[in-house]
Amino acid sequence: MKNGIISLLSLSVLIGLSGCNSDSDTIDYGKKATSYLVDIADEIEGIGAREASTPEEAAMGNWLYDKLTGFGYDVEVQPFTYQKGDKLLSSKNYIIEKQGASEKTIVLAAHYDSTGSDHGSLGATDNGAGVAAAVAIAENLMQESLPYTVRILFPGAEENGLNGSLHYVRQALDNNQLDNVIAMINYDTVGGGDYVYVHAAHSDYAEYQSTCDKLGLTETDYNSQTHVRDAMLQASIDVKGEDGKYTVHPAFPGYPEGETGSWSDHAGFACAGIPIAYVEATNFNINGQWGYDGYSQTTNPDAWDCYDAENKTACDRDTESKWGKIWHTELDRLDKLEELFPGRVDQQLSDNVNVVLRLLTSGNYIDEK
Repeated sequence: MKNGIISLLSLSVLIGLSGCNSDSDTIDYGKKATSYLVDIADEIEGIGAREASTPEEAAMGNWLYDKLTGFGYDVEVQPFTYQKGDKLLSSKNYIIEKQGASEKTIVLAAHYDSTGSDHGSLGATDNGAGVAAAVAIAENLMQESLPYTVRILFPGAEENGLNGSLHYVRQALDNNQLDNVIAMINYDTVGGGDYVYVHAAHSDYAEYQSTCDKLGLTETDYNSQTHVRDAMLQASIDVKGEDGKYTVHPAFPGYPEGETGSWSDHAGFACAGIPIAYVEATNFNINGQWGYDGYSQTTNPDAWDCYDAENKTACDRDTESKWGKIWHTELDRLDKLEELFPGRVDQQLSDNVNVVLRLLTSGNYIDEK
């Protein structure tokens, strides 16, 4: 939808001009995330689809490097290889750190690759939104005094096996770089879906065992504590009030209240004994293709062949083909998202930036367990 894209681009120009102001208090970093999302995911003005281990993913990595060094960070580039079928593929992680008053460290991660380009996806929500929010947070943190050290990780090649984050955790374990890490926040698909959720790792180790096995870790290493999730929830209340806070999903078969599986970059950290909070925008109220699992992001009828609102599922479960999905589909692009949900992604981006900035710049939330 041209009007939506034009408004986003106009906003990006205005925000870019405001960035010349040295007083960070006058800059809305939540809105800056919107301009970064255009740079990342817009088909014309941005990079667009960024499939793992492609030139487009490499271009995204270069954009990250240039942006982060421009803020004044020393950027660690961590190349890695991984096996996919009979192919040996390569990608890179990008890592920055802002020293705080304490050596205790909070890790924020947002993978920068995307998938579903064969279906028309440009990776706007998955995970352009997470990357844009994390970059805006990084920009703000350069102006802040922090109670804890903050490390921001941008993993590559997440979509085809969590390859970047697992490589990072392996290397960090070998080099004792996780010893001071007290919390990990995973930003994956933080905009687009009907509700923004925050999760802890699953209380059943079996849900993570296959990932932990890849790292040579066992159940004795695993951490499913909920206090980082709860800290994020409280920060969201303090920023947005009760009506605007993060959602903790209710219990449903296979997943107790507020717990999630091992399908994103938080998994390796939980295996390594670090409590996590995973933020995603979706809709757990929907009885989707595989049940109440959060893989249906919206009730919007344009994302369904036919949605049965009374029963919160497809009108015909045998013939439904869309299932309310945004991730990895033709709906995961800025023009379609603005058409279906005017203003939603902008608002969710802004809220997520402001919530995490509140948590990272205050010593009142994270309990050093």
